[in-house]
Amino acid sequence: MSFVLDERLAADALIVGDMTLTRVLLMNDARWPWLILAPRRDGVVELTDLDAADRTQLIEEAASAAGFLKAHTGAHKINLGALGNVVRQFHLHVLARTIGDPAWPGPIWGHGAARRYGEAEAAALIGAARLALKTD
Repeated sequence: MSFVLDERLAADALIVGDMTLTRVLLMNDARWPWLILAPRRDGVVELTDLDAADRTQLIEEAASAAGFLKAHTGAHKINLGALGNVVRQFHLHVLARTIGDPAWPGPIWGHGAARRYGEAEAAALIGAARLALKTD
């Protein structure tokens, strides 16, 4: 069986590309620079559903995504989260936060309505992420 991205993730995010383990997505909400890493493994719901090698690879890819966001945005804090209450398929949020952002210092979940990226803004961020993360 081949990897299929959850429909909700596909609807809410833009594809950046694939790293060794994960499909990298840009959440289509310009209020926060926000990447999502979805392991390209079928049936993964929890972190513990990944084998040890994949868990290690996930951490390395998350560190790369966090490093990119920190350098590219000047974020004050990078948040990582894997909630899975709405989308069952395991995915890891890598989110750049800055002091004074719309939800600072609270969580972003459920805070207001998403502001979609403009075409040029999305293309610039996706292009920078592809270059930095060496996605295919």
